[in-house]
Amino acid sequence: MRKGRRIVSLLVNKDTKVIVQGITGSTATFHTKEMLEYGTKIVGGVTPGRGGSEVEGVPVFNTVEEAVQETGATVSVIYVPAPFAADAILEAVDAELDLVICITEHIPVIDMVKVKRYMEGKKTRLIGPNCPGVIAPEESKIGIMPGYIHKKGHIGVVSRSGTLTYEAVHQLSQKGYGQSHAIGIGGDPVNGTKFIDVLKAFNEDPDTYAVVMIGEIGGTAEEEAAEWVKENMTKPVVGFVGGATAPEGKRMGHAGAIISGGQGTAQEKMRVMRENGITVAETPDVMGETMIKVLEENNLTEKCKTH
Repeated sequence: MRKGRRIVSLLVNKDTKVIVQGITGSTATFHTKEMLEYGTKIVGGVTPGRGGSEVEGVPVFNTVEEAVQETGATVSVIYVPAPFAADAILEAVDAELDLVICITEHIPVIDMVKVKRYMEGKKTRLIGPNCPGVIAPEESKIGIMPGYIHKKGHIGVVSRSGTLTYEAVHQLSQKGYGQSHAIGIGGDPVNGTKFIDVLKAFNEDPDTYAVVMIGEIGGTAEEEAAEWVKENMTKPVVGFVGGATAPEGKRMGHAGAIISGGQGTAQEKMRVMRENGITVAETPDVMGETMIKVLEENNLTEKCKTH
């Protein structure tokens, strides 16, 4: 296994040291404050030409390399505007960070193709772009998700959709079932981390007992993940696919959410999920209920209940 592709690199905790790229921008400043208030260990920020200043008491550096050397950070979160975001990712890769989480949306596909090629064989794992980030509830929030809806527990959540992530998490928390991690992989056609990568991490994580996997129309990632689940997963998985009413050829929300040539429909993805042993929630409002039924069937109710 390549260095940096190790399973633990996807998961974070209260001791994870994080830097914020583009920290002096208004969006990044807002979310830096939110992350700090949540308890995330933000140890530095990066904005070229602003080195020596501070944002929310966090020191700002001119380069990622300098920030890493001075703080010992292992994770970066990127809020840099789309025209410059690919270069920000490459700078983080060159600084050999373990994990880079890119929140930025509307990055040109050609830029991300170049990033993917450059990252081959490198240490760094990329999550995103166009994603809500990663959260280990009550420990570390790295991204834009509303922290208050998350509760610490044992359900892993992985999703292409930020909004549906929040819906699933809220339903689980309201019913007394916390999450080990919630990881948004983003909805762009070219991204850094796939469903299978996160499922592997959850499968190996001793604190994750069951998983919610939320897909959407477009591509074949959900089908590939379902087949992987059947062959490898030792923990129960609940699935949902957004976009059941989407017409062919029309992009829905995310750049990657488009049905083409009859492939990538929600119905097809859900069919493949069922065939491979994943319990499918038919509508988004029953994701939590469906997971609870699966926990009951697998005698995991008490282990997963947040007391």
